[in-house]
This record gives sequence, structure tokens and C-alpha cells, in this order.
Amino acid sequence: MSDGFLSQEEIDALLRGEPVAASPSPAGQDLSDIEKDALGEIGNISMGTAATTLSVLLGRRVSITTPKVSISTLNEIKRQYPLPYLVIEVGYTTGLLGTNILAVREQDALIIADLMMGGDGTNPPSELNELYMSAVSESMNQMMGSTATSISTMFKKKVDIAPPKVNLLDFAVDPEIDSIVSGDDPLVRVSFRMEVEDLIDSELMQILPLNVAREMVENLLNAVQKPAAAEAAPQAAPPKPAAAAAPQAAPVYAEAMPQPRAQTAQNVAVQPVQFAPLKPAGMPGVDTNIGLIMDVPLQITVELGRTRKLIRDILELTPGSVVELDKLAGEPVDILVNGKLIAKGEVVVIDENFGVRITDIITPLERASQLQ
Repeated sequence: MSDGFLSQEEIDALLRGEPVAASPSPAGQDLSDIEKDALGEIGNISMGTAATTLSVLLGRRVSITTPKVSISTLNEIKRQYPLPYLVIEVGYTTGLLGTNILAVREQDALIIADLMMGGDGTNPPSELNELYMSAVSESMNQMMGSTATSISTMFKKKVDIAPPKVNLLDFAVDPEIDSIVSGDDPLVRVSFRMEVEDLIDSELMQILPLNVAREMVENLLNAVQKPAAAEAAPQAAPPKPAAAAAPQAAPVYAEAMPQPRAQTAQNVAVQPVQFAPLKPAGMPGVDTNIGLIMDVPLQITVELGRTRKLIRDILELTPGSVVELDKLAGEPVDILVNGKLIAKGEVVVIDENFGVRITDIITPLERASQLQ
């Protein structure tokens, strides 16, 4: 058995459609070796997607690798890791039943929160206050959403999750992590190594109830076995009948065809082809059909300018704050119809109301470049 990956022999067995239930579970374990390897494969692919998502959010290289699957209990995990952990509870709403838990060390969560807030991660805060908890919760939400997408692809069916619940718990003190997981009940622990450049080199834990783990394995094996069965079906199909009759009819046509062809070549006059002159093609029906949409309302928006701010800057806004835009004073404003730029203009005042005078219409070429 490999560390979290299916061996080539096991992959070949799955592609041949052999049932994995034939592999007995080792004594004292509730999952077979193939089931553990399947869970490791699911974790490897889904957490690879989560690492990509987290890397985009933090602007740093993130690696989540080396899944290790084992059977444990909640009490055993708390004895091995008596530390504060950020616990993310993910409930499945479509495709799977139950929940799973992701546990991140508090110190790692503090570094992630600092990077989310625009810091460099070298001087993280000492505790997760409400602001930093909100930032790291958003990163976990994006990560788990991406894992649900990758699981949907693996299982070849739709899998959705509810918004994750995030709590900070001390494994050495708090009696329970989740109401679904009891202290001495067996559960599946999948451990990953998580690296964020030179800032984090730690362990990430996924905790699964046995019923959820088994359902994941069943979905993966069904997704692998169905294509294998579909590929094997055409090989067993018998050849189509009546194919042998074709060679007998061919000589009849071979003898009859040459003589008419020779006569035709002598009697038919060949003339150069002539094409009608090309005319610009109009747009038929435009004048009549355009009237059908004359009453469709369109939203016109005048945009003074735009800017980008960090979450920290947004939260510090107060009445009287000035936000600098990317437009110079007196520069034409953008006029958008249903969100598409079509013209530029200048702001005017009409009877104490603001208005805009169109000064320039965007050409079709410029509109096309905007779409690209």
C-alpha cells in the first residue's frame, strides 16, 4: 500500500471493474487498504485545488501534499494535539450526506489572516479577533468551495456544501469539537503537510465520520468503474450481418461504367464557370424586427472612476473619508449601458439635477476590444 495513493495494481483492478469489497479489512481496522488509498487520492486532488485557491488569495506559493489516512478517535486526536485549532465544519447539501471537519493550527491561521489583511505574515497578530477571524473564515470558505468543485469532477455528479462554520477551539480544554463526532467513536483522520513559502510548514487535518468516508469511497469507485464498463461494451458487440453481400455486387458496376463515361467525355462541351457579381449583403428584417424590442428597458450608468483598496482600508472608512479615484479632474466620465461602455461625456447640472452631456461615442472596434 502506498502513502495515500492507489498503486498501479489497484488502479488496474478498478478499471477492470473488479469489486473492491472482495478485499477484506485488516484486523482491528474499519477501512480496507484500498478504501484508505481511495480516501488519500480524494484528499490529494481536492486539497491540491484548495492549495491553488489559497495561493491566489494570499499571493504566496501554497503547497498541500502527502495525505496520510488513519483510523482514530476524537479523544486520541485531542491527546496527540493539545493545541488551539481553528475548526472548520463543512456540511454537504447535495451529492453527499453528513459533514467533515478541517482543523488548522491557530498559529497558522494567524499568519493566513495577516496575509489576507495585507501584511507580509512575518509579524502576525497574537490572537484571532473578530476582524482577523472574518478574514481567515473567508479564505477557508473559498478553499472548501474549491474542494467541493473538484469532488464533483471526481465523482461525476454535483456536490454542494453549506457555508462553513468556523470556530477556535483548544483541543486540550474543549470537551467537544462537533456534536456529530463522539469522543471514542472511530473516525477517519486524513493528515496533510501544508507549506506557505517560508512562513508556514505545518500539518492540516481533515476529520471524517466513517459513514461519510465510506460514501466518498463508494462514489469514487462508481465513477471509475462506469467508464471502464462502457469501454468494455463495444469490444463484446458482434459484427454486423449482411456485410458479406457487398463484394458480390461490386463487379456488376465495374463492367457497366466505363462505356458511358467515354461517350460523355466526347459529347459534352466544357465552358468556364461564371459567377453572378457580388453585392453587399444587407440585414434582412432589421427595420421590421427592431420594433419588437423598442420597449425593452436598459440601465444607463455614469461612472466617475474606480479604485482598489485593501480590506483594512475599507474597514477604516468613516464619514468624511476621501476615496481617490483613477480619473483626473475634468476628465470625461464613462457612460455604460447594462454595464457595457458605449460613450464618454461630461457632468452637467440641469434644474438642480445632475446630468451628463455625451461628448464621444465609442466605436464598434473599441467596444469589441472592451469585450476581449
